[in-house]
Amino acid sequence: MSGTSDLQYDVACRPDFSLLTVQLLKGQSLKVEASAMATMDVNLKMKTKTKGGLARFLTGESIFINEFTAEGGPGEITIAPGPPGDLEHVHLDGDTIYLQNSAFVAAGLDVTVESKWQGMMKGFFSGEKLFLIRCSGQGDLWFNTYGAIIPIEVTGDYVVDTGHIVAFTEGLDYNVTRVGGYKSLFLSGEGLVCRFSGSGKVWIQTRQVAPFGLWVWPFRRQKKGD
Repeated sequence: MSGTSDLQYDVACRPDFSLLTVQLLKGQSLKVEASAMATMDVNLKMKTKTKGGLARFLTGESIFINEFTAEGGPGEITIAPGPPGDLEHVHLDGDTIYLQNSAFVAAGLDVTVESKWQGMMKGFFSGEKLFLIRCSGQGDLWFNTYGAIIPIEVTGDYVVDTGHIVAFTEGLDYNVTRVGGYKSLFLSGEGLVCRFSGSGKVWIQTRQVAPFGLWVWPFRRQKKGD
């Protein structure tokens, strides 16, 4: 992975409500997660393709990815991810990166985006989805978070709460385990963690959706008698 990019881009409104703008030269194409396009020039033409098939369907995500191509001249597209939070860019150079099931935003045409089975133990007991999104190949990749994003270089062992993981590089092994004993699992509020080992990078998000839902629950509007 490198800090270069094949496509000219800009990220505005970060870290709370990141908005991605990508400039496409004539003939260039971009893969974009379904429903993420906010605006585009009339030179851009869109095709909808199926990616991941049944695996993506089982993640609860759309099984479709939209492909935008600049025809007849250059064009600009703005992309608005679903969650309120930051957005990260990496340039793949024959590398592989794994994303949580809802993190994919956009990628160059030569980046392969596919679902990867985590295994029943890792997926089911992590409290997350049974599938990760595997991105590999050559080109630009963007992914989003809920909250701000923090990259962490890992050498050896490192522990991350499963709900805070956004992405990690190939070469890191991981196992889902308890923080403490069974009492801690159900009463501490910490749940399960992912123990990484090896050498690579992990991206974490500073917020989780489930704890936010619990925080706002007491403030919900109620009918009399509820």
